[in-house]
Amino acid sequence: MTDPQFFGYGSLVNLQTHDYANPRPATLKGWKRVWQQSKERNVAFLSVLPSADTEIEGLLACVPNGDWAALDLREHQYDRIDVTNAMGQSAPTAVYQGQPAKIADGALTRPFLLSYLDVIIDGFLEHFGEDGVQRFFKTTDRWDTPALNDRQNPIYPRYVQVSPDALDLVDHHLSKLPTVVKQPM
Repeated sequence: MTDPQFFGYGSLVNLQTHDYANPRPATLKGWKRVWQQSKERNVAFLSVLPSADTEIEGLLACVPNGDWAALDLREHQYDRIDVTNAMGQSAPTAVYQGQPAKIADGALTRPFLLSYLDVIIDGFLEHFGEDGVQRFFKTTDRWDTPALNDRQNPIYPRYVQVSPDALDLVDHHLSKLPTVVKQPM
């Protein structure tokens, strides 16, 4: 029997944040990456939404023996959605989407953590190179979200040391966007 797998499109692309088996680059068609804010969190987070004309890059990795418990716990603010057919996979494949009932509507006023974005971009740089980082920024919506610069004292719970190149790319791409980077309080 083939182990089920998940498609990671954010921090799960950075292999320093997990040890799931057989990670490999993949593309998910019919979905887009988006910044959202939860009614239960003080910060914005990445999620995905169906989008017929969009595709995003990320990693596929196996969930040994179909034991989703640890990954479901890590992604507790998300629903696990079956995308087996969308990915053309024979093994059951899932993506995690922010729980719609917990998403706050309206303008994005809660910031995303710069430490979170740094970890994500470090993973994309490793697996997809600088072009992949550029595609990440291009295929992610809601960059009108403010950013909290927590680099000196990272708040993101799965923060790992990232490469100076990843930090430079984050700063470069954010400088081209309407994002307002705030200093920590």
